[in-house]
Amino acid sequence: MKICVCGKGGSGKSTLVALLSGAFKRSGKEVLVLDSDESNTSLYWLLGLDGPPRPLMDMVGGKKGVQQKMLARFSKGEDEPAMSIWANAHLTTEQIPAAFIAAGEICNLVTTGKIHQSLEGCACPMGAVTREFLRILQLGPEEVALVDMEAGIEHFGRGVEANVDAVITVVEPSLESALLAQKIMTLTQEAGAVFSGAVLNKISTAAQCESIRSRLQDLSVPVIGAVDHLDEIQTAGLDGRPCPPVAAAEIDRIAATLLLTPGSM
Repeated sequence: MKICVCGKGGSGKSTLVALLSGAFKRSGKEVLVLDSDESNTSLYWLLGLDGPPRPLMDMVGGKKGVQQKMLARFSKGEDEPAMSIWANAHLTTEQIPAAFIAAGEICNLVTTGKIHQSLEGCACPMGAVTREFLRILQLGPEEVALVDMEAGIEHFGRGVEANVDAVITVVEPSLESALLAQKIMTLTQEAGAVFSGAVLNKISTAAQCESIRSRLQDLSVPVIGAVDHLDEIQTAGLDGRPCPPVAAAEIDRIAATLLLTPGSM
């Protein structure tokens, strides 16, 4: 099963990916995390890993190589979502070279790539690598892939979500986050994917939780769970430590709900 975790910047996508990784591991699944956020560098230590693996971008010729492949296909009249830039028709977790996958106790991590310097150019090649990796990735029945998406909705324009089983969005207590959740739901459905719902995050009070739930209900966005604002998570993030396994009962329930997604690959 492949699951995209979307939302606005700072809503807690990476934190939820780390928490869900633990939940799926507890349920007996093997977990692969794809870091598709070109700007956030914290995911590997949130997952308890010593460092990130070599980026998948290097497997397909580096950023310049991918740009050249994309330009060649553009010149032939191909649209970006239809492009194929990988030589592999299929790829299993076991077939990923060791340098490109970091193994941990909870999950394995692969990463698309990061922006490291100014004037590096657009992130389009990274989106293409993510889309095509998810398209060719073949998971076993006991495997789950979690994708930590870049903030916002640009990735929908690249067709990334067409290659996953479920999309969820993380919603913090703000109108902006709620409205973005509705947009993500609409774009997911237009892509032909399943929108599983929103996970509320950083909830401080029961009244706040009820308020954001009501707002999402008005927007027809289903809610599949809620995580409180927890000092343990904030402190771990400040110290650069792995995300602690907090709110386990709620996170386990969210993971179980996701596993019931119809038509999982």
